[in-house]
Amino acid sequence: MADGKELIELKFRIYDGTDVAHSTYASSMTVASLKQKIIAEWPQGKTVTPKSINDLKLIHAGKLLENNKSLADSRITFGDLPAGVITMHVVVQPAIAKNKTEKSKEDTQKLNSCRCVIL
Repeated sequence: MADGKELIELKFRIYDGTDVAHSTYASSMTVASLKQKIIAEWPQGKTVTPKSINDLKLIHAGKLLENNKSLADSRITFGDLPAGVITMHVVVQPAIAKNKTEKSKEDTQKLNSCRCVIL
């Protein structure tokens, strides 16, 4: 490449087998930017829809990609496939509300507390 940036052709497969955001991306692009693009191009009418980038998990070669890393930092394999297109899997996992988490911790502590008295 003349400008020193390597380009990667990616597509993202969601839970029902649909591919979204098929395009060419710069290796310097962050995972968070990719997630924003996926949310913008999310198909209408799906039962599961992400609301923020934290609701999405990107998986490549069995590894969960971190939001703050670029594609190059995430060691995305460049051009190893004959077709040249890399497919990543997208998992939608909405964040759990804090109220439920705090309540369940309190319940667990109540259940696990020892009330024995040794005389």
